[in-house]
Amino acid sequence: MQAAFQRHSRPLWNPYVAGIAMGIALLLAFVATGHGLGVTGATTSLTAVVAGSVAPSAIEHNHYLGSYLQNGLDSWIVWEVIGIAVGALAASLIGRRFRLEFDGPTEAKRGTRIALALVGGAASGFGARMAMGCTSGMGLSGSSTLAAAGFLFLIGFFVAGIAFGKVTKGLWA
Repeated sequence: MQAAFQRHSRPLWNPYVAGIAMGIALLLAFVATGHGLGVTGATTSLTAVVAGSVAPSAIEHNHYLGSYLQNGLDSWIVWEVIGIAVGALAASLIGRRFRLEFDGPTEAKRGTRIALALVGGAASGFGARMAMGCTSGMGLSGSSTLAAAGFLFLIGFFVAGIAFGKVTKGLWA
């Protein structure tokens, strides 16, 4: 199955071409919306809306989450994330690369892969909210405007990735 999949899928993009395309997409995002790229603001909006439906007075009086209730899910970043999901699905289907799998360390069992994904996702999400931006929001958009916070975020992100890679090195073949 794996060999048949690889035989019929299209080749990956050249990384330089992909980088230039990403830069053009970022520039177009700034020109069209006045905002760069980002993701975590959409999850914060979703959190505020869901929590607001359960405990409206608590969220309305919360300085951080209350501000997200104003736009609810009708925000540019929510629509951007929906577009990313639809575009990624379309690209994987067109490139004949769509498949469901538990990817991760080759020496780890499925449960360990899921646990690592959950822990890593939670840590990345928490760090992104603490930094007030994710790798695309703070890293790409921030550093493209030459913001010191963008470069500091990228340095921290790579240092943390290298450290975690060293810790989990034994899980990879």
